[in-house]
Amino acid sequence: DQITLAPGDSVRVVVWRKPEMSGDFIIAPDGTISHPLYRAVRVGGVPFGTAEVNVRNFLARFEQDPQFVIEPLVRVAVLGEVVKPQVFAVRPETSVAEAVAQAGGPNEVGNRDRVRILRKDPGGRQREFYVSLLQAEGSSASFRVHSGDQIVVDRRRSFFRDVFVPALGILGSAASVYLLVDRASRN
Repeated sequence: DQITLAPGDSVRVVVWRKPEMSGDFIIAPDGTISHPLYRAVRVGGVPFGTAEVNVRNFLARFEQDPQFVIEPLVRVAVLGEVVKPQVFAVRPETSVAEAVAQAGGPNEVGNRDRVRILRKDPGGRQREFYVSLLQAEGSSASFRVHSGDQIVVDRRRSFFRDVFVPALGILGSAASVYLLVDRASRN
């Protein structure tokens, strides 16, 4: 499963003994690294192996045999009923459960059993599927994130809040209408 980074994702480049060339850099809309030094290096929209070769070729202009590490970071948004909803740059092997944990985990009304994942397929169509954070490892909770994923922890359904209170409102309204009709027919 070859990783291909998209605009908005990042790369972490660590060049040995060159802190000025090291850091986390965002991928620009044209697929290059948005940093004055690296702006000609294409890392987005190509297989990650090709991105690594492109960085190596660039660094070879400054040093004979550049010693560096490049790591992909994909952008995911964790939204809804979590402690700190936000957009993160995470490693591609990050699970949905780990991404939710980075957002502080579900809050007290967050539904841990049915977390929505909104993901664009290769054709650009939005797909929606669900994972449970309650199941053991090796299940849907260990499902890996993709670039651009929106992970939404919805509000947990409550019989009292979602069924009982609205039913009381409807019964109260019906009783009021009945009393009005009854009063009008007596006059």
